[in-house]
Amino acid sequence: MDDEPLKNWAERRDAKIGRLRAVPVVSGDGPRAAHLNPDAPRAIERWNGHMWEPYGFAANLAEAKAILYPESNEPPPPRPVPKPLGSGTGKHRKPQLPRSDGGGWAQR
Repeated sequence: MDDEPLKNWAERRDAKIGRLRAVPVVSGDGPRAAHLNPDAPRAIERWNGHMWEPYGFAANLAEAKAILYPESNEPPPPRPVPKPLGSGTGKHRKPQLPRSDGGGWAQR
């Protein structure tokens, strides 16, 4: 049999506990997709392991996203400042000419 062990299924289910989702509050059979009604209010629901339960309320899609994804509201961590290019002849870009002092290319 190819059945999944119950332990694996329970671990996967328990990992989802506490997950939040935003559901548009629209009347009737109106469109429920988030991008179709960005100004519609949202009910925030939380998964308890068995069913979605009420958790909060948002006035629109932007506010719902701020609740669902708080890490995106934080400023990004500071990045290291890149070093400016130094002065140089660009030796890696063109071959060097033999030097007059006898150095550089192999001597004959």
